[in-house]
Amino acid sequence: MRALRIVIVAVIAGFAMGVAFAQAPSGSAAVPPQGRGATMTPEQRAAAAAAQTAKLLAMERPIEAMDTVWTDEMTWLEVRDALKAGKTTVLIPSGGIEQNGPYLATGKHNYVNRASCGAVARKLGNALCAPVVPFAPDGDIERKTDHMAYPGTISLRLETYRAVLTDMAASLRAHGFEHIVLMGDNGGESVDGMKQVTQELGAKWAGGKTSIHFVPEYYEYAPYQPKLRKYANDTFGWKPVNEGHHDNPAITVMMMTVDPNTVRVQQRIKANKASIDAISIVPVDRAVAAGRKLVEYRAEQVAAAIRKVIASPPTTARP
Repeated sequence: MRALRIVIVAVIAGFAMGVAFAQAPSGSAAVPPQGRGATMTPEQRAAAAAAQTAKLLAMERPIEAMDTVWTDEMTWLEVRDALKAGKTTVLIPSGGIEQNGPYLATGKHNYVNRASCGAVARKLGNALCAPVVPFAPDGDIERKTDHMAYPGTISLRLETYRAVLTDMAASLRAHGFEHIVLMGDNGGESVDGMKQVTQELGAKWAGGKTSIHFVPEYYEYAPYQPKLRKYANDTFGWKPVNEGHHDNPAITVMMMTVDPNTVRVQQRIKANKASIDAISIVPVDRAVAAGRKLVEYRAEQVAAAIRKVIASPPTTARP
């Protein structure tokens, strides 16, 4: 009996293989993996690959584009079509992961960038935002200086940070962007790194189609700086009392426009700590509305600065 079962299984398996072979489509799909490719020269394979890429690059976008200015939220076809439509300026926002007091997520700069860069790009009308550079020089890693003294902080060496910015800018240039703008929500060595990259690439690309710029106004109107904080105090009648945290009301409400959870609203309400520097962050809708007003104000100042620097003759990074 055992021998009979083995024979029956073998017959069934052979029949199944025969059916599969008979149903296999003719042409390229039926060619073994080593088939045609094995007979092509390296030059022929390269030409075939180039032809396929050209075909894909020329394809029509099959669906409506999503309404976003963030390249990492777009399909490659949407980026291609945005470039063709004249969105040839791209903004590279730099953030960081660091300690920010007891209430704010370590990605504070990145959340503020999500709110601010998108608003600037929409103000300009001809711009997109590259993905946020999430890390920055935030202290010596081994000696744990500056923010590195606190768990959760991620710091890059300045040379690493510069290399990331350089490769991002070069990639965007290769795809046809004509104006690349570096702007940082973080200070310190981040600013130095952006200036250095702008100077180096500006010199390297001189006379070409693509220019690169560093816009200090983005940081000058950050919620950590006097200009925006004064605007917030004057606009909302705030009289903040410094509690000594790496935090302030302007930062908090701007983060809330992206996600109130990033400032732990519900936990703070429960603990009766829904304020910062004596400024309440409830009701949530009111705080978010204030944050949007600050985002809009910052975007207006920065968009004006970008238009001005792009209209000027090519220069290296401004101080």
